[in-house]
Amino acid sequence: MIQDHCRLFGRAEAGSETCYQMDAHKGLVLEVAALTDVGCKRSNNEDSFGYDLVSELYVVCDGMGGMSGGEVASAAAVEQVIQSFGLSAAGEGSVEERLYSAIVEANRRVHEMAQGDTQLRGMGTTLVAACFDARRIVIANVGDSRAYFLRQGVCHQITFDHSFLAEQVRSGTMTAEDAKASPLQSLITRAVGTAETVAPDLFAAELEAGDMVLLTTDGLTRYADAPEIAQLIGNSVDLQQACQTLINVAKEQGAVDNVTCLLLRAKLAG
Repeated sequence: MIQDHCRLFGRAEAGSETCYQMDAHKGLVLEVAALTDVGCKRSNNEDSFGYDLVSELYVVCDGMGGMSGGEVASAAAVEQVIQSFGLSAAGEGSVEERLYSAIVEANRRVHEMAQGDTQLRGMGTTLVAACFDARRIVIANVGDSRAYFLRQGVCHQITFDHSFLAEQVRSGTMTAEDAKASPLQSLITRAVGTAETVAPDLFAAELEAGDMVLLTTDGLTRYADAPEIAQLIGNSVDLQQACQTLINVAKEQGAVDNVTCLLLRAKLAG
């Protein structure tokens, strides 16, 4: 899976320049649908999502900590990323630079809110975002909310989780099977707002018509891996129904956490 991931998506950095061959006569546009659900066990929903069709920026967050801190952190992060990205002009830097800076600004806002209110102390949020740029898609993530890429019925995880278990698996210290059985599923090693600084990962690739990108929280990914996601929604016509299908799968298995799915599909313009 990682080899396939690396062939398609490349690590990107704020400040780097990546060239992509494009056909100006075959521009793409994105369709979008999103749903969130409280799940089967929680009484409140700490997930948030949002998007700006003008900036073509899409964000999903999963909050944590404090009394109502999770809800506050995720909502503030979504709002701040969209606002900061929208305020930055295209000429001020690459999409990667602008997205990175917007997430840094969201981190500053959430951290300051937590430090200024004892009831919100310790709150933070995971974040995954996608920005569409002509035929490119740029992905950023902090924490274990994920982005998946679907092409021709095959699904790959784009992002790498910032979690204790995922890092143990990547280092070879633990097997994937052992990680799935571990009680440490919620131990995050990087989040927005929990420290003064944050370093999001960035990925970028060129899209083709028919490609789909899923942004989702761990409320889904505990119950469905990449092959299952491909089987469930790979041939979907209705994106909203596809989101509902994924949420239903999590809820049928108990959905101990909130579940959020934001689905994008590229199609030829015109």
